[in-house]
Amino acid sequence: MLLTFLTGMGTGGGLIIAIGAQNAFVLSQGVRKNHYIMIPLICATCDAILVTIGVLGFGSFIASSKVLSQIAGIGGAVFLFCYGIGSFRSAFKGQRLDADQGGKTSLKAAVLTTLAVTLLNPHVYIDTILLLGSIASQFQDPEHLFFGAGAVTASFVWFFSLSFGSSLLAPLFKKKLSWRILDSLVGIIMWAVAISVAISVFKEGGLGA
Repeated sequence: MLLTFLTGMGTGGGLIIAIGAQNAFVLSQGVRKNHYIMIPLICATCDAILVTIGVLGFGSFIASSKVLSQIAGIGGAVFLFCYGIGSFRSAFKGQRLDADQGGKTSLKAAVLTTLAVTLLNPHVYIDTILLLGSIASQFQDPEHLFFGAGAVTASFVWFFSLSFGSSLLAPLFKKKLSWRILDSLVGIIMWAVAISVAISVFKEGGLGA
């Protein structure tokens, strides 16, 4: 059971740690000390729900629905592209991190943006429901549940480590140049993911034939 749990942690961690839109968002908000507990909690909780769905065997159903995947893909690509524009604007304007301000936004805005970055990206469904779900199916009952628990644990550990770790960089971001670099990187990542998602939707829809 322990080996299965550790396998789940290793597999889940390997998929989560890859730099993407969600990680870039958590990193940027952690540096700003902007709801740096709530944001990773939402990310990890969403992962936990999706991993559970995949482990329980619903991955094949989601994969069979091209309409749902295409709608999510288009919506996600548009959102990530717009978010990237906002990051590039911030990079152009330049900003500094004040100790009392931290560039905070409202809790509602933070929650909605976190949910959008997490759930509008089709890659998260591929990683959690499809990939982890299919791997978990190779284990006999109840070992597949321990695999899923390991993957969920990796998610919580990673997102909170990323958020709290990035907050330690706050002194560095009292300089405008640091913000310009971070916001530019976030914008590039958001656009790269948006283009990747758009290409995937384009191909799956048969438009590229």
